[in-house]
Amino acid sequence: MSEKVCRWGILSTAGIARKNWHSIANSGNGRIVAVASRSTEKAQQFIDECQASVPVPHPVDAVGSYDALLTRSDIDAVYVPLPTGLRTDWVVKAANAGKHVMVEKPCGVTAADVQQMISACEKNKVQFMDGVMFMHSARMNELRRVIDDGTSVGEIRRIASQFSFCASDEWVSSNIRASSSLEPAGCLGDLGWYTIRMTLWTLGMQMPTEVRGRILHGVKRSDSNALVPMEFQGEMHFENGVSATFFNSFRANHQQWVNISGTKGYVQVNDFVLPYYGNEVAFDVANHNFAANGCYFNMERYFRRVAVSEFSNNAPNAQETQLFRKFGELVLSGKQDPWWPEIALKTQKVLDAALLSAQQDGKPVRP
Repeated sequence: MSEKVCRWGILSTAGIARKNWHSIANSGNGRIVAVASRSTEKAQQFIDECQASVPVPHPVDAVGSYDALLTRSDIDAVYVPLPTGLRTDWVVKAANAGKHVMVEKPCGVTAADVQQMISACEKNKVQFMDGVMFMHSARMNELRRVIDDGTSVGEIRRIASQFSFCASDEWVSSNIRASSSLEPAGCLGDLGWYTIRMTLWTLGMQMPTEVRGRILHGVKRSDSNALVPMEFQGEMHFENGVSATFFNSFRANHQQWVNISGTKGYVQVNDFVLPYYGNEVAFDVANHNFAANGCYFNMERYFRRVAVSEFSNNAPNAQETQLFRKFGELVLSGKQDPWWPEIALKTQKVLDAALLSAQQDGKPVRP
């Protein structure tokens, strides 16, 4: 392993890998060595297009198979944005080849898949982490401080979140996220991973005692043998009395918000997944007051905005860059952090419970 830089291989030419080409380039401790696809030509096309957009000052090799990339001795870590239905085998192969693994979300089809991945990484002493970018934003530290200060929110009572975008009919008929073999959890896997993770993080990764889910709309394409969720609602209940709801949809316009409500106020983050374009990330803290005096009934509005200086668009301090920088630090340290695989497994377990509940007409499921 290089002592100064984490040498990356990208296992697939998925669209999100283009964004993370830029993230690795900006990380300061990472270098893209090779990109693998099912053909050398496709891998080279991906490299050429990324180089035209964000050039890196060194050659990047095009590799015509995933196996060939994993056998290389000049790669320390792999980024795996393959379809969820294919990930388990390749993550295990990568770990067995001694490669550290960052995997896109949802990590697996089931928690058993994720446990298999984690076990392989533990056995081979390599790091496992999911590619949830918002976890690495500096905003999260400030959000944690506000949630825990005892006065801004008080005792948390309710968490509500939504992540959605409106897909076209053509997208639904062609995109892998509507394929039951490649992305069987549909919008719950693609979008719900974020809303579930945000809820769990808010509560210190405490697991719910009960999960309910319902598929509000699904599709079954001719190439699929099962219904794939296109719109999903979920509910979680926790031992401390907190309840949480989440809504994910490929049928509603762009929204990515979370509201954390407590006894003294609430926090509202309107762009917690992908921050709005700009040079800072922010959230609102509200501590409204109802004042009654004789015939006067007034709802007094008290808002304050908390902002962090951080770019949202692949800059050196952006969350996606921090994701790869943090992973690179772990790789170069030679030490594995077990917290990252632990929270990935917890997120998958809640996702599994929500989907199982939906398949059982909303019956409560304990993760």
